[in-house]
Amino acid sequence: MSMPLSRLALTLIAALSISACLADSGATLAAPAAFDQAKAGSITLIDIRTPGEWRQTGVAAGAVAINMQDPQGAEGFADKVLAQVKGDRGAPIALICRTGNRSAYMQQTLQGLGFTRVYNVNEGMGGSAAGPGWIKRGLPVAACKQC
Repeated sequence: MSMPLSRLALTLIAALSISACLADSGATLAAPAAFDQAKAGSITLIDIRTPGEWRQTGVAAGAVAINMQDPQGAEGFADKVLAQVKGDRGAPIALICRTGNRSAYMQQTLQGLGFTRVYNVNEGMGGSAAGPGWIKRGLPVAACKQC
């Protein structure tokens, strides 16, 4: 038995909608809000990109640079994040990468490891469908001191 085309199309649309929601299921912050909150000390902003990316663009001002590609894997990354928030898994954290994809992935990873207030700066440093990005918005960057 074949499914009528209209029913098949509706099923595909529903499946795509559900997977899009799952991919963007975490809390987000726009770049200016992340900058303002980091500057005010109300959130820990973490630039999770690689040292090569930090050298190219600088690190988001007010952010701590922690490479998500930790030699110890996700647990090693989480340990470094935990050190930044003095062991408080409930402390507000915002993650930023180039376009918001890796930060969304690491947001879910940290949540899976017990962190409860993790935000994704979903436009990233370079921009995405979520917004123009940190750099195009003219937000400040700092030279990477640990690259």
